[in-house]
Amino acid sequence: MRFPLLVPLLAGCLAACGPTQGADAPAGGAQSGGVQSGCLSRAYPEIGGPISLMSSLGTRVTEADFKGKPALIYFGFTYCPDVCPMTLTTVAAAYRKLPEGITPPQTLLISVDPSRDTPEALATYVSSKAFPPGLLGLTGTEAEVRAAADAFKADYARVEQPDSLSEYTMDHTSLLYLMDENWQLKTFFTHEDTPETIAACLQEVMK
Repeated sequence: MRFPLLVPLLAGCLAACGPTQGADAPAGGAQSGGVQSGCLSRAYPEIGGPISLMSSLGTRVTEADFKGKPALIYFGFTYCPDVCPMTLTTVAAAYRKLPEGITPPQTLLISVDPSRDTPEALATYVSSKAFPPGLLGLTGTEAEVRAAADAFKADYARVEQPDSLSEYTMDHTSLLYLMDENWQLKTFFTHEDTPETIAACLQEVMK
């Protein structure tokens, strides 16, 4: 099922996994920039839904496993050279800026490259000390990953690179989705959000 009202919001969100210029910025009324531009107004009920994936710990998980506390979700992949690691390090920096007493959300990296991103590969990747503590990688079959992406109105596509050692890359939606304790979208962040604006918004919505 498609949601026409979300088309203007997400039409420009597909980003190559490399340096981008505004590729993931939503159009229309929702803008990034933390609390100042209304991070509390970015809770679209159509975004978010059930998932069933394999974790980097080797266990099958669904959205039920993450209910009870907030979760921050990012769709990316381990071969991503720039955008994904930059986003995850930004999140880690934002968490370090949270005041004492506010626990960061559970951070989830859902791979859009299940052919290469096995649970074992994800386990190695998410263990980077530059990334948020407790970062959990999720993968699955092509159908399972596509279903999860569809639930979040996210998109991705394989782009062949015959002259590259990696053979291909993945273009993908580059947004961070903050889900509340009931797995409902609370807000989202784009590439324009800094550690400061993310931390300020998290402090506002999680206090």
